[in-house]
Amino acid sequence: MKRFLLIIAALLATVWAAPVALAQHVEIGVYGDYVHLGSIDTNMAGVGGRIGFNVIHSVMFEAQMSYDFDQTFREGFTSTGSGGSLNFTNSGLKVLTGLFGPKIQTPGPVKFFVTVKGGFIHFALSPAPGSPGQFTSAFENLRANNVDGMLYPGAGLEASIGPVGLRLDVGDDIYFTNRAYHNLAIQFGPVIHF
Repeated sequence: MKRFLLIIAALLATVWAAPVALAQHVEIGVYGDYVHLGSIDTNMAGVGGRIGFNVIHSVMFEAQMSYDFDQTFREGFTSTGSGGSLNFTNSGLKVLTGLFGPKIQTPGPVKFFVTVKGGFIHFALSPAPGSPGQFTSAFENLRANNVDGMLYPGAGLEASIGPVGLRLDVGDDIYFTNRAYHNLAIQFGPVIHF
């Protein structure tokens, strides 16, 4: 498995090396990630990172990845004898997403943009707490199970002062299993321009 990951990393580095070397502008950012999973009516939160490069002034190609930590769910039931109760339990659900696609933006220090990205979403069930080890094991299990195709149409605003800026994205994390599931996604965080 390690050999497979090294080959994938080398291929990705090769694919990114030529366009980044010719790019007029490179952007790197991190963000907080919020997703409301409509299919199970719960909120997920995590962190992510992205890198992008301009091919022409108003079009940037971006790749991003996010990891949403496990959340606590409320569960209740009604009992005719005791009146019911409410339990809180750790779900063990963690979500890893990877997306790539264009971002079309306006010029200037305050940019409005639209984007459409495609990629994957991986649902992992594990009772272990969120940790760097859990993040890396999510990569190792990508081929094993629960990987679905994903489409992300979105829009946002980015404001910069010099090489540093803030960015807000709002979109729809659409993943496909037997049908399309629509999920509100919000990302917010700093970016650095080179």
